Formats: sequence, C-alpha cells, structure tokens
Amino acid sequence: MLNILFVTDYVCPYCWVAKEALSQALAQTGLEAQVAMQPFELTPEPKERVDTYHDETRRAHYRILVEPAKQLGLDMKLPPAVIPRPYTRLAFEGWYFAQKEGAGDAYSDLMYRAYFEEEKDIGDLEVLVGLAERLGLDPEKYREALLEGTYSQREKEDVAYSKDDLAVTGVPSIYINGQKVTLETYTKEEMIQILTRQENDSAGGGFCCGPDGC
Repeated sequence: MLNILFVTDYVCPYCWVAKEALSQALAQTGLEAQVAMQPFELTPEPKERVDTYHDETRRAHYRILVEPAKQLGLDMKLPPAVIPRPYTRLAFEGWYFAQKEGAGDAYSDLMYRAYFEEEKDIGDLEVLVGLAERLGLDPEKYREALLEGTYSQREKEDVAYSKDDLAVTGVPSIYINGQKVTLETYTKEEMIQILTRQENDSAGGGFCCGPDGC
C-alpha cells in the first residue's frame, strides 16, 4: 500500500495534470494507494491576485503541459481567461463539506475542470454553489457552510501545515510514503515509473506553480 500526499491548489495547471496522471497510473498498474489531498493557497487573502492570462512567461512555461494534458484527455485552457486568478480559500472550504458528503475526490476534479476547461471563477461564491449543486450536493447547506465559515479554521490550519511544516514552496508537491518526488514531463508514463520504482530520486524536476510564478 502506497501512502500518497498530494499538495495542490485548484488554480495550478501542473496540479491537475499531475493528479490525472496519478489517477490513470494507479488504474493501469493496479497498485493500491491511499491518496490524501493537502491544500495550498498560491495567493492567500488578502494578497493581490495575479493576472496569469496576460503573463507571457507563464504561458510559455505552461506549454510543457499541452501534450501530456491531451494524452490524458484534458481539454485545458493554458491559461484560462479568468482575470485575475481566483483566491481558492472558499473552494477548499467547500472541499471539506464535500468530503463529509463522500464526494471529496469528485469535488476536486470538478474544481479543476471548472477553472481550466470551463473558465469559471472558482473564487466566486455563487459559482461554487452552482458547481456544488451540479455535483449533487445540497446547495443551500453548502452555501451556509461557506458563509458561516464552518471549515475556515480547518482550511487555515491545513494550509499553514503545507507551508510551515512541509515547507512547500511550489505545487504540486507529492510525497510517496513520506518521500517527496518530482515530475519533469507530467505524463502518465513518468508517473508509472515513479510509482513502481523502489527509490525515488528527488533531484531535478520540471516546472511547478509557486506564489511568484512557475
């Protein structure tokens, strides 16, 4: 059994490609794994949000993801036309609600898809409520949880754990059985190699999302 900790932010394109590569690699290899998601906010409130759509440097870096995303069946906008890039605190608070309802994984997949394929502002409360309803969650209970901050403290503590205890500076940060691994090509084939080899070399690595860029 592999224990996998996946540190992510919903607005990081590398994260969604890595998550899908991981899911497909596990399905293909038949390896048993317990995958836990760990939130990380690239832009914590009230830090000024960034415009990734008009950032030509980011756009150039994202090209590494075009072919892997296509091979994985993802129709991603790299970057999506959502200006500025959303805060993700509310989306993550909604994830705890979805987890409680047994829909945590489906919720995360929908957040990535809504932002990178549908170009929705997943920092907007009403957008999030609509997505929750689409997933089959009770929209009013979901709205109430976010408005009342039911999961605010838990989300804050988990983000702090990512930054302070794990010392994460960029996402995705993936830990397999406690050991951090790195991705260069973001393909399913690379992920299979990582999952099946006995020791993971932590050297090297391709682009990832950090608070100040790729």
